[in-house]
Amino acid sequence: MAQATRGIEREIGGLQLEEKKLVAEIKRTAKTGNEGATKILARQLIRLRQQIANLQGSRAQMRGVATHTQAMHAHTSVAAGMKGATKAMAAMNKKMEPAKQAKVIREFQKQSAQMDMTTEMMSDAIDDALDNDEAEDETEELTNQVLDEIGVDVASQLSSAPKGKIAGKKAEEDVGSSGIDELEKRLAALRNA
Repeated sequence: MAQATRGIEREIGGLQLEEKKLVAEIKRTAKTGNEGATKILARQLIRLRQQIANLQGSRAQMRGVATHTQAMHAHTSVAAGMKGATKAMAAMNKKMEPAKQAKVIREFQKQSAQMDMTTEMMSDAIDDALDNDEAEDETEELTNQVLDEIGVDVASQLSSAPKGKIAGKKAEEDVGSSGIDELEKRLAALRNA
């Protein structure tokens, strides 16, 4: 196909050179005033151009056939590859025994679920063991230390705080809004720590 295409391209090139020569000849005969010869040469030019167009069409068809042939070859190669892959998968299935593999996967899932439950139980036990009264005492001690640092004695303020609606305003005035904000920030920091 490639050889035939190259042959057609050579023919087209030769005809295009002939066309240029013919155009030059037509110009010469037209200058001399020979109208009959000019018409004959013009007809030859038209036939030559038609021949070039036909050869270009043939070249396009040849290229199309070559492309189609290459596509068919590629499809054949893919089919052969798929055939080999199918054989390999069949052999693999025979060796791996899918029923046994499914059983192993089910057993693995069962063991994994048991391990998750055991891990969760151990984590809860560790949390319970570590979260004892000592941790609560330490938390209370740290909270009191922070309150002492900012100068707030909660116990004395609570006992001297008036009761009722006015009590809320009175407590705010005693402690001050900046002291409350500072207290809230420290408590939030303790909770996050």
